[in-house]
Amino acid sequence: MKNFLAGLKDKFGKSTDYDGSGEDYLPLEEAREEKGKVMVQPFVMEDFDDVKVVLDSLREGRTIALINIRPLKEKDMVELKRAINKLRKTCDAIEGDIAGFGEDYIVAVPYFAEISRGKSETQTSEVAAEGEEE
Repeated sequence: MKNFLAGLKDKFGKSTDYDGSGEDYLPLEEAREEKGKVMVQPFVMEDFDDVKVVLDSLREGRTIALINIRPLKEKDMVELKRAINKLRKTCDAIEGDIAGFGEDYIVAVPYFAEISRGKSETQTSEVAAEGEEE
């Protein structure tokens, strides 16, 4: 068996640290790299062209974008509306979500995330019903 593994090592150039236990394993560092992480990334929108970088990050599917729109808002409201429309269309295409966050920020997320928009109608009616019972 060791000769066979040594032959594979020579042929493929990889280490075959096989201890004979019969267990297959993936070192922890490699397992973490395969899974990947979600990146929360800030962006600043100063020009309409800045939307391209945000869109590329969203299309990769591993980025939650926090976009500061204040510089573009102060500079050109028409360009801001174009940029937001483009972001909205891309979020729809990737089955993501987009929402305003305060007056100067937009949050855009890929398909696996959902943006909370405060209390839903059912939560509000449940709270009102609880208040009536007391």
